Amino acid sequence: MHKRREFQLPALVPVLLVVVTMLSAQANGHNVTKLLASHPSLSTFNHYLSLTHLAELINSRTTITVLALDNSAMSSLLSSNPTISTVRNILSLHVLLDYFGAKKLHQITNGTALAATLFQASGTAPGSSGFVNITDLQGGKVGFGPEENDGKLGIFFVKSVEEVPYNISIIEVSGVIPSDVAAAPTPGPSQVNLTDIMSAHGCKFFADTLLNNSDAMKTYQDNVEGGVTVFCPLDDPFKQFLPKYNNLSAAGKVSFLEFYAVPMYLSMAMLKANNGLMNTLATDGANKYDFTVQNDGEQVTLKTKLNTVRITGTLFDEQPLAIYSTDKVLLPKELFKADAPTPAPAPAPDTAADSPKASKGKSKSKSVPATADSPADSPDGDVADQTADSKNSGSRFGVARYAMVILLSFWVCHLLH
Repeated sequence: MHKRREFQLPALVPVLLVVVTMLSAQANGHNVTKLLASHPSLSTFNHYLSLTHLAELINSRTTITVLALDNSAMSSLLSSNPTISTVRNILSLHVLLDYFGAKKLHQITNGTALAATLFQASGTAPGSSGFVNITDLQGGKVGFGPEENDGKLGIFFVKSVEEVPYNISIIEVSGVIPSDVAAAPTPGPSQVNLTDIMSAHGCKFFADTLLNNSDAMKTYQDNVEGGVTVFCPLDDPFKQFLPKYNNLSAAGKVSFLEFYAVPMYLSMAMLKANNGLMNTLATDGANKYDFTVQNDGEQVTLKTKLNTVRITGTLFDEQPLAIYSTDKVLLPKELFKADAPTPAPAPAPDTAADSPKASKGKSKSKSVPATADSPADSPDGDVADQTADSKNSGSRFGVARYAMVILLSFWVCHLLH
């Protein structure tokens, strides 16, 4: 007779927890600025990863190595007052598109490797100038140098800073990797007239009537060089919205206009590939002023708790600036409220309620007008898409549930055999 083997579920629990933890970590990705935040000696480097928007690119990569520079090396780099575009090029040469932990640096096949970088991936590095040579030297040293430097290696591995194996490695190096191409003076972005572009492509009301006459315009201009993406509503929907805009306070109007720009360059391909929450120029601490980018095939939408709008066209796309038009006015929850639901029909009054005696004590309710600082009504009639929010909030547990189902299925099959 076939004897059934005993199998204890508790023995499976540790394995299940390990797998769920690993899969959850992969699903959550990494955040380079948070990893660097606990290292004060690298604070300037960390600041410039954010300022140049390289942090977003690093976080979007599954496998990456960051060659971090200490504050002294960053001071040397900044001493010549380079433009932010030049700093971006130099730092992007210090981001390798492969994983090199401290251990792997000493296990390179044949002792040397050529690594592509974010500078090479940007398309602005000619020839082989975007590659870095990594060589395991005698005496335990590891040297780094640009490929166009005739094999000279003057920068060395100092220590491992943070490692999440085969996901992200942050290692400190002894100085700035020299590259005449990366360090060449880079002019700032061409002096593009934001409002002229928007006005010429169907967003004249948003641009000329409001943005040109607001303090928000300076915030837009101050951020263009570091990267800005603007989403401007077309004229017809914005004209219908104008009474609601006029009801906002002066500060509310500025925040509202700043809400339509994201402080980083996002091409259409990047929007389609990086769904999720976006901060805006209006984001400030507790005042989140954010929205969610979602797409379905070729259609990209922007969504808040109050409504959803569609991107209808690309008005301008030349790094570091992108401008898109939208079919409706996107509403920040900090300034507006959803339309009240339609009340259910009141039951038919009975005879007693209709009598003069019964109605004598009733008082008329008076409507209270909204003040300039109170949330205005939604002009579009779009209520929050709670179904989509529920799906998003539930998806964070999808990986863990999937792992649990697989392992529990394995346990059942084991019992049956």
